[in-house]
Amino acid sequence: MKEVKRTEAWGLALATALPHAVALAAGGVLAWWAGMRFEWTMPEAVAAGGVAAGVWAVVRVIRVATGRTGVLVQSWGAGLAAKSGHRWRAGLPELPHAARTLALVSLGTAAAGPQSASSVEDLEREGIDIVLALDVSASMLSKDFKPNRLEEAKEVAQEFVEGRPHDRIGVVAYEGEAFTQVPLTTDTRVVLEAIEGLETGMLAPGTAVGMGLATAVNRLRNSDSPSKVIVLLTDGENNTGSIEPRDAAQLAELEGIRVYTIGVGTVGKAKSPVRKVGNEFIYDWVDVKIDEPSLKAIAATTGGAYFRATNGTKLREIYREIDTLEKARFQVLRYNQRTEEFRLFGFIAIGALLGEFLLRMFPFRSLT
Repeated sequence: MKEVKRTEAWGLALATALPHAVALAAGGVLAWWAGMRFEWTMPEAVAAGGVAAGVWAVVRVIRVATGRTGVLVQSWGAGLAAKSGHRWRAGLPELPHAARTLALVSLGTAAAGPQSASSVEDLEREGIDIVLALDVSASMLSKDFKPNRLEEAKEVAQEFVEGRPHDRIGVVAYEGEAFTQVPLTTDTRVVLEAIEGLETGMLAPGTAVGMGLATAVNRLRNSDSPSKVIVLLTDGENNTGSIEPRDAAQLAELEGIRVYTIGVGTVGKAKSPVRKVGNEFIYDWVDVKIDEPSLKAIAATTGGAYFRATNGTKLREIYREIDTLEKARFQVLRYNQRTEEFRLFGFIAIGALLGEFLLRMFPFRSLT
């Protein structure tokens, strides 16, 4: 008979352990979630809370198994199990104590000092002002580039602009004279549309390289940017205009402007426009003549560089190199901000202790 009673007592103890197991599992999930989301200040407190909760649960199970919780608790638990046919219901009188188990785990999690971290960046940029000076003379319609030099130059220039969204960029077009297509601006869309609108025949015929460079220098003269750059592209020789290219280069040097010069055209002959009949150009094979000595002298005088583009691929490589040489300087200050996140777990612990108190008062007051 005593053996049967002892077996029943341990069966009741196992049913009693169920609420504690659920509380420990819930607390463990909370601690795991906190560990994944936050950083710990004192991680050992999580383990201490778990150990304390586990010891409390074991003590309660042993007390039930050894009959130290009172006859009413045991008999009511056994009665619930017998009446319903579900042994687990014998553990319902243990709910107030299981609430304390959850409270201990939550207190340990809160004591571990979970913190969320966020970083704030203060970005300071030293911008670059860039003017693209593009030759739009009739010879830019030569077909050694696809579909011609001008269209290829426009496309590559647009790619260059799209890759520099933080810089101020302006556009100067020149033939026999020069004009500003768009002044310095950070509005990338406006610059792209300005480049797209470039075409031959907008100005007097000829190639005034010096005028184009001087106009670009004038656009940068009042710039307060510590870095000022001109990218000058042409496919020929200076044959008109009131300013010589080397004189314009000296003006650029005085203003602290670096000039990158690009000579566009294949080596040898290219199918180029030789005359115009009505609205149509007549093409013939013409020797490609680029005043490379002047372009090199301009670059050397201003601290820039000269490049020769014999095809579209080479032109893209040149713009990429210029893009690399003229990167904006950034200074990044990063601030780490931490926020204490223990309140959530503190509230869970307080709620669990309040639940224990209420459960002890009603309906388990007479049983505990």
